[in-house]
Amino acid sequence: MKTILIIEDEKNVNELLAKTLSEADFETLSAYTGLEGLEFFRQKKVDLVLLDLMLPYKSGDEVLREIRRENDIPVIVISAKEMVRTKIDLLTLGADDYITKPFDLGEVTARVISCLRRYGGIGHNKQLIYKDMILDLEAKTVMVNGKEIALTATEYQILELFLQYPNKVFSKANLYETLWNEEYLGEENVIKTHISNLRNKLRSVSADTEYIETVWGLGYRLMQ
Repeated sequence: MKTILIIEDEKNVNELLAKTLSEADFETLSAYTGLEGLEFFRQKKVDLVLLDLMLPYKSGDEVLREIRRENDIPVIVISAKEMVRTKIDLLTLGADDYITKPFDLGEVTARVISCLRRYGGIGHNKQLIYKDMILDLEAKTVMVNGKEIALTATEYQILELFLQYPNKVFSKANLYETLWNEEYLGEENVIKTHISNLRNKLRSVSADTEYIETVWGLGYRLMQ
């Protein structure tokens, strides 16, 4: 299980982020000052940092500089600052992504997953297994009921996400922003079409088994 360090001085925001990420099968550590955040970073095993800019005792940009002197761990900045110059400066300084407050919690989860995927921080096992399905992370193949099925790149990525987080419900926005790394603007039919095609391919080799569950009003997940 991956550990996310949340460095955010607003207690309610910190707690909300921790709750959301815990529900997505991440462990979380909460720090409320820049100094406390650096202490956790240096003493604990951390896989990704969510970093606010406006922090007491040591600002977020100072924290980012110190992290980058010591480690290339992924860092996502969360801030109310909306100036384009600030975003450019932080990305140049070493931030991997930037989310502006107020933010959507589903977007934060999607950005975290996407960032970890880019760093190779998700899926260290060579295979993910669910029911009679074997997904090979190195060969990028999927075997179902002993037969290999031909998937598009997007269908494979969706299935890999579901197997990596078997209890998480992915909204259409979660899936879109994770897979395409851009803002979801209601492209509902795009996700529905990929899910439908994926289900049809799975049924073609294992007609009696359901793999993907629709959680009405929320999204999709592996069948529980």
